[in-house]
Amino acid sequence: MIKNVGIIGAGTMGSGIAQVAATAGCSVKLYDTKTDALEKARTDLVKIMDRLVEKGKIIQEEKDRIQSNIQYVSSLKDLSNSDLTIEAIVENLDIKKNVFSTLEKFVGADCIIASNTSSLSIASIASSLQKPERCIGIHFFNPAPLMKLVEVIPSIQTSEETLNISVKTIKDWGKTVAVAKDTPGFIVNRVARPFYGEALRIYEEGIASVAEIDSAMKEIGNFRMGPFELMDFIGNDVNYTVTETVFEAFYYDPRYKPSFTQKRFAEAGYLGRKSGKGYYNYSENGQMSVGAQSITNSENELSKEAIFDRILIMLINEAADALFWNIASADDIDNAMTKGVNYPKGLLAWADEKGMDWCVDKMDELYEKYHEDRYRCSPLLRKMKETGSRFFSYEL
Repeated sequence: MIKNVGIIGAGTMGSGIAQVAATAGCSVKLYDTKTDALEKARTDLVKIMDRLVEKGKIIQEEKDRIQSNIQYVSSLKDLSNSDLTIEAIVENLDIKKNVFSTLEKFVGADCIIASNTSSLSIASIASSLQKPERCIGIHFFNPAPLMKLVEVIPSIQTSEETLNISVKTIKDWGKTVAVAKDTPGFIVNRVARPFYGEALRIYEEGIASVAEIDSAMKEIGNFRMGPFELMDFIGNDVNYTVTETVFEAFYYDPRYKPSFTQKRFAEAGYLGRKSGKGYYNYSENGQMSVGAQSITNSENELSKEAIFDRILIMLINEAADALFWNIASADDIDNAMTKGVNYPKGLLAWADEKGMDWCVDKMDELYEKYHEDRYRCSPLLRKMKETGSRFFSYEL
């Protein structure tokens, strides 16, 4: 049973994970080399807890219990009694490997050493350890206390015991677990690429403006945020880097090809909300107004329904391909997208609703128009059309 938890990195993600573990009753030590980061994490947690008490979400005694479960430390040696450590630092493979090899000198032989990486190879990180079988990916989504999904990623070195303990622990913390294969982007950051990439492609072709594309996805598809709103929220620099990383990791598969538009926005410092300007403009109080505009070509213009259909089918195709390559189960893929990035419906369930004929025909239409490998139909969708299959069975 996991009782003592060490968290490496006192940034937003590390602090959030510490709060989750402490709320579940674990004794947590939050480590960072920067004392100001630790102090900020402590101060921010007090504010969060105070707000929860004010809203009646928790009582004062619960607030005191959670806060008392977290210690703030500045030496890796302080994590020596940990049953589980979770690293949440910069997305740099060499830095992570150095931290892991150092940490292993201090913790016990049975301590699980996990990374919160969103896309880096767990196998590569594990290779830095003397006991790589204890290493696993445990990927939370931001903000960790609120987002229900956690991707758990065993590498080829990970032992069955490490996987089982990790899954049970995260479930005990009240989270929904999706187990994913150790491939670039895991589930969410792989399957979600077309949400951004195809929206950018439509914009660059002059088919529709930023606002029109966002409106289509929200009005027709009931997405909470449109692709450009979400890229501005995440940060165009961060989103572009993830896209570039996935593109390179998949040996430059054209399905994941980055956009020059987003690259230029990142280079210009038009990062979105955090810079005050992105695809939209943002005032000091966070109000959003129309920013980037494209010159639409009247011959290319599509209805909102057609824009939504084009992005949706690319998402469905990616989800189907993830299942085809055994990245995760159908349940875990749909849970990942609904609970990890708040999609209004699971993509494979959406495919069942639309029908396999519709899915294959839409992909083939795009391929016939562009003749790009970007628009190749997943073999699984084509097979399911031929056999009249569905991803899920539904009771009448």
